[in-house]
Amino acid sequence: MSTLTKSPLRVAREALAVASRRLRCYAHKFSPKKFTQPQLFACLVVKAFLKTDYRGLVTHLADHSELRGALGLKTVPHFTTPQKASRRLLRQRVAKRLFRTTVRRVLQRQRRRKRAALDSTGLDCGHASRHYIRRRNGFTKQWQRVSYSKYAKLEAAFDCDSHLMVGVLTGRGPRPDTDRFVPLLDATLANVGVDAALADAGYDSEPNHRYARERRGVRSFIPATAGRPTAKLPSGRYRRRMKQRLNKEYGSYGQRAQAECGFSMFKRRLGSTVNGRTYQSQSRDLWLMAITYNIMLR
Repeated sequence: MSTLTKSPLRVAREALAVASRRLRCYAHKFSPKKFTQPQLFACLVVKAFLKTDYRGLVTHLADHSELRGALGLKTVPHFTTPQKASRRLLRQRVAKRLFRTTVRRVLQRQRRRKRAALDSTGLDCGHASRHYIRRRNGFTKQWQRVSYSKYAKLEAAFDCDSHLMVGVLTGRGPRPDTDRFVPLLDATLANVGVDAALADAGYDSEPNHRYARERRGVRSFIPATAGRPTAKLPSGRYRRRMKQRLNKEYGSYGQRAQAECGFSMFKRRLGSTVNGRTYQSQSRDLWLMAITYNIMLR
């Protein structure tokens, strides 16, 4: 069973090591050179680890000299310094490289995994209390705990053996998952090889099976339950095989629950909300949380 690191000092050191392999010391030759890019990135990871905002991060750094020493900080940055750095360091292109580095540092020389479980989850946009939501709804919907039209959506592939995130996509929900299997599988294979991909019925589609098995050489296991219930077998070759043999011969499909376990670990340790208001800021928050999660597994 995987365990998550609980020490901010260890998280800060690992984040600094990850960023040092992918980021230059300074973004520009005319930069003030008070803080390096790896130091600022490590500060962002510590912020996500502590589940605080930028002002809280600066306060925590000012109160803990050991953490400043682990980060190599001579002075405490202003709270706007990491906030502005996040726009540059968490862009999708840069975040993908940093995320890939965390995967390879955890797996070391093991570049191929036996099974990966694919799934998605939603995160709240804001910190509204349940009492506020009930009052907003006029106490008419006692069962309703959230009120939203859009939410931040994190799509991830988890290694079934270690709960490590090996593939990540960010977006907004609600939306169906049928057309998200291919991009999520591609994002996973860009980081690590996979023998089998396990997904729930939300990804059920014959083209998804054909793409995984015939074009990428990955065995796909998805319950064939999409569409209207009928006694007839599905017309597609792979969906028909899933209908006949998934629960009888493919005992490994039970490992798909490791994705649920991974998201549970993710939300319990890093929270289930994002602070960003725009799509870009929410995507940066999701990438930062995914990178921090992998760093905590190191």
